[in-house]
Amino acid sequence: MNNSRRKALQKIYAAIEEVKSNLETIFNEEQEAFENIPENLEGSERYEAAENAVDNLDNAFSGLDEVLEYLEEAMA
Repeated sequence: MNNSRRKALQKIYAAIEEVKSNLETIFNEEQEAFENIPENLEGSERYEAAENAVDNLDNAFSGLDEVLEYLEEAMA
């Protein structure tokens, strides 16, 4: 890989890291909100929606880790 493409990938990598950091903040907030749902709402639509949001945000976060790994390998 030439230096020009490597530098372009480094910029993309940095942008994805910033997105990942922002996503982590939102995930942590959503996780905390989910954990604080009152027991009497467990099994409700609100509970299930919050649980799905947390699961999907976690999957997105993991997906970004995977993307970053692929980019690291491409730049090596």
